Amino acid sequence: MTDYRKTPEALAALTPEEFHVTQHSGTERPGTGKYLHNKEAGIYVDIVSGEPLFASSDKYESGCGWPSFTKPIEPANVAELRDTTHGMVRTEVRSANGDSHLGHVFEDGPLDRGGLRYCINSASLRFVPKGEMEAQGYGAYLDQVEDI
Repeated sequence: MTDYRKTPEALAALTPEEFHVTQHSGTERPGTGKYLHNKEAGIYVDIVSGEPLFASSDKYESGCGWPSFTKPIEPANVAELRDTTHGMVRTEVRSANGDSHLGHVFEDGPLDRGGLRYCINSASLRFVPKGEMEAQGYGAYLDQVEDI
């Protein structure tokens, strides 16, 4: 089993926006994230800890301005917490091991795929293309990634 965790080295490598989003529960501006329109096959991992979070096969265009997914690739790696900031009640999504803020989950996703929309900041993610998954230690998830 891989030891996914937050390290000082990983934090030092973050851009100011990535640090703000993951460590201070920030939000990137809608429509600006580098993975919003990514259509490559692969997986998205926590930019800090490397823990696998979402598969490209569960990504869809929701029109919300952030990458959206129907479910986590590894549910144990995604923690859901009650968020009452900004005068709203929402469910925050954080990486379970790295404790990075990822975004929020809403119940307005595609009904035929479970009805959830994980609305995730690109700044909290690192994309691993399908062709590099085995070499980077994510081969166990290849069966969850469809060619697009």
